[in-house]
Amino acid sequence: METTLRGVGVSHGVAIGEVRHMGTAVLEPPAKQIPVEEAEREQGRAHQAVEAVAADLIARGNLAGGEAQAVLEAQALMAQDPELMADVERRIAVGSTAERGVYDAFASYRALLAGAGEYLAGRVADLDDVRNRIVARLLGVPMPGVPDSDEPYVLIARDLAPADTALLDPALVLGFVTEEGGPTSHSAILARALGVPAVVALPGAGEISEGTVIAVDGSTGEIFVEPAPAKRAELEASAAARKAALSASTGPGATSDGHKVPLLANVGGPGDVPAAVEAGAEGVGLFRTEFLFLDDSERAPSEEKQVEAYRKVLEAFPEGRVVVRVLDAGADKPLDFLTPADEPNPALGVRGLRSLLDHPDVLRTQLTALSKAAAGLPVYLEVMAPMVADRADAKAFADACREAGLNAKFGAMVEIPSAALRARSILQEVEFLSLGTNDLAQYTFAADRQVGAVSRLQDPWQPALLDLVALSAESAKAEGKSCGVCGEAAADPLLACVLTGLGVTSLSMGAASIPYVRSALAKHTLAQCERAAAAARATDSAEEARKAAQAVLSGE
Repeated sequence: METTLRGVGVSHGVAIGEVRHMGTAVLEPPAKQIPVEEAEREQGRAHQAVEAVAADLIARGNLAGGEAQAVLEAQALMAQDPELMADVERRIAVGSTAERGVYDAFASYRALLAGAGEYLAGRVADLDDVRNRIVARLLGVPMPGVPDSDEPYVLIARDLAPADTALLDPALVLGFVTEEGGPTSHSAILARALGVPAVVALPGAGEISEGTVIAVDGSTGEIFVEPAPAKRAELEASAAARKAALSASTGPGATSDGHKVPLLANVGGPGDVPAAVEAGAEGVGLFRTEFLFLDDSERAPSEEKQVEAYRKVLEAFPEGRVVVRVLDAGADKPLDFLTPADEPNPALGVRGLRSLLDHPDVLRTQLTALSKAAAGLPVYLEVMAPMVADRADAKAFADACREAGLNAKFGAMVEIPSAALRARSILQEVEFLSLGTNDLAQYTFAADRQVGAVSRLQDPWQPALLDLVALSAESAKAEGKSCGVCGEAAADPLLACVLTGLGVTSLSMGAASIPYVRSALAKHTLAQCERAAAAARATDSAEEARKAAQAVLSGE
């Protein structure tokens, strides 16, 4: 009998297939004691397992490239954390086996993260995955992860670790569903990059039996368990029509009446560039530079290494616009040489631009490298600072850019409500704004982007968030400057129309979403987008806002 469930749709498309469940987590190893003379040997086993797991994560990242590479390299650093390893060694010295020492040390660290505020609590799933991989290697059992199957399937898991999501084979994994996660979690971002339909934050997903046929609508968040033939035919027809529309839509982003809305790509490094070019991206709206800094948490990469990496991306978009975000470290991306180790809540502490202003040499080197990378290239380079709170922040960043001799536009990201509220003030110092809707939602609603329990507050359709977007866009228009969106909100085709109606001047997203957004914009006039935006803002919830905009754009 057909049953309908609803989670949070995070990656467009429809997948229909049999359910396969993620492999179970590693069992807790026995708490047996070892003789003192075996401690050194066990410590050696623990170190070998940790290094092997770290190497495997880095290798997976190299294969995946781009955003996935940065995430997996961060996990490798987590595995090799010196304090964690010191705790493992202490436990083995007093009689634990290697596997039990690892298990207990990670459990202790897990408890610290879980109690350190919602932002760090979101790292628990990544930590559990690292622990499971190390313990599995020590026990000599198969790694937990994606099931083996010769036939395509829909994957269901409590949550998906980045190491699993990064290397999903779209030819086999038709789509996936998770019980945890949110619209801006690592898994959601990587799913969009892969172009795999996905639904997250679906309570009880794990109770769907292995082998059951389900249909996953990654746009609406609906799951149809054992769909009736009529429903399957409806979904398949809808998917086919959408595919045809995507194929027919080419060229620059624009509304049906010719209002231009440049569609740009979010990239994490050179590995993401080919997909962006293939999707017809008109440039890069968010070049995350963190991937370069995750190789070594104790020191920044050399100027030469940075120049080489930046130039590869800049060369791919001759005559195009490339917006680079300087290093955004801190919170869930700590770097030993840059971020404090003892902050009670790093998400509200020294992160982003604050870290760079505390370490001007790191910022100066990055800005100089960007200047050298762009030299002689016909590219429109723009550089922006993350986590700008006020005009003083914006001025400090612009001054640093000028001191480095950077021939580019300087901008500020709007990720903190204060920046949206005082956007006109900030625009006295910089030339453009870029809205990071992921963090802006997180700070507006005090809702961690990695915690499934508060995912409704991370929904970019929340009217309060739309109000802040509108305020920023209106401020930019009044100052004769641009205001783009580079957060995950831009990847939603319907919301992209609403953002356009709010006055946003460009949209940046994962490459896989560009054809969907281009097609949606091409169906509607700017006036329709403006009416949809007004209707969405007039509501009191994300669900009502979405329905109101849909009604306007569908002519209801």
